Amino acid sequence: MSREPVSIALVQTSCGENPAGNLEKACQKIRQAAASGAGIICLQELFTTRYFCQTEAYEPFGYAEPVPGPSTDLLQALARELEVVIVASLFEKRARGLYHNTAAVIDADGSYLGKYRKMHIPDDPGFYEKFYFTPGDLGYRVFDTRYARIGVLICWDQWYPEAARLTALRGAEILFYPTAIGWAAEEHSEDVRRAQQQAWKTMQLSHAVANGVFVAAANRVGVEGDLEFWGNSFVCDPFGQVIAEAAHQDETVLMAGCDCSRIDFYRAHWPFLRDRRIETYGDLQKRFIEE
Repeated sequence: MSREPVSIALVQTSCGENPAGNLEKACQKIRQAAASGAGIICLQELFTTRYFCQTEAYEPFGYAEPVPGPSTDLLQALARELEVVIVASLFEKRARGLYHNTAAVIDADGSYLGKYRKMHIPDDPGFYEKFYFTPGDLGYRVFDTRYARIGVLICWDQWYPEAARLTALRGAEILFYPTAIGWAAEEHSEDVRRAQQQAWKTMQLSHAVANGVFVAAANRVGVEGDLEFWGNSFVCDPFGQVIAEAAHQDETVLMAGCDCSRIDFYRAHWPFLRDRRIETYGDLQKRFIEE
C-alpha cells in the first residue's frame, strides 16, 4: 500500500428520475475526477436514484439490485481503465424481501474488494429508511486499496461516534461518508438551516479529531420533493481542519489531498487512542443507564 499522499475526489450532483442517466452522469464525473488526478473517488448516497425514502411506497423496491451486480460490473471496468478506487452507494437486493443501503468498494485494478451495509437506519419525516432497508450485518469494515486503507460509513452513521471509532480502530486512514441530507423545503429560517448544517459538519469534524483520521463526506444537491439537499461536501484533516469544501447548491467534483503518512504526527500530538480507558466502557452496550 502506497505511502505517497493520495488525491481524493467527492462527486456532488443532483439526481434525476432515470437511474441509467444518473449512473451515466456519475461515470462522467468519475472520468473528470480521474483526469484531475484523483486516486480515490466517492459517490454520494444512493447516487443512481432520487432519494425515494421521503415516502413509504412499494415501487422503489424495483430500483434495487444485487451487490455485486450490474452497476458494480460497470464501475469495475471503469476503475480498471482509469486506475482509480471507487466508493459507490447502492440499493442492494440481497434476497426476496431483504434489502440494504450498501456501499461497494472497488480497487484501482477493477477488483471488487467488498461492501459495507449501513448500520444505523433512520425513521423520521422525510427519511423513512426503515421501510426500505434492513440494518447492516457486516460490522464496521476497512478496505486496503491501492492508495490508502479506507473505511466507509453511510449518512446517518455519521452521527454516531461509536461507528467512526470502531472503523478507525480497524486501521482506517480515511473515513468516507456517502450522504443524502438536506433541509425540509418548508423550513425557511436561515438560522435553523445554518444550525442544522453546522451540527452535521461539527459531528464529522469531531470524528476526525477524536480518531486521528481524514474524513470525507459526499452529499447530493438539488430539490427533490420536500427536501432541498444542502451539498457542502467536504474533506477535513485529523486536526479537524477543512481542507476542501463544496458550495451548497452546485454540482461539482471536489478534490483534496490526503497525506496519510501524517497520521502518526497527529496521533502523537493528540494521543487519544493511547489514553482510552477501555476497561471502563462496558456500559456503552446498554441502551440507557438507569440509576
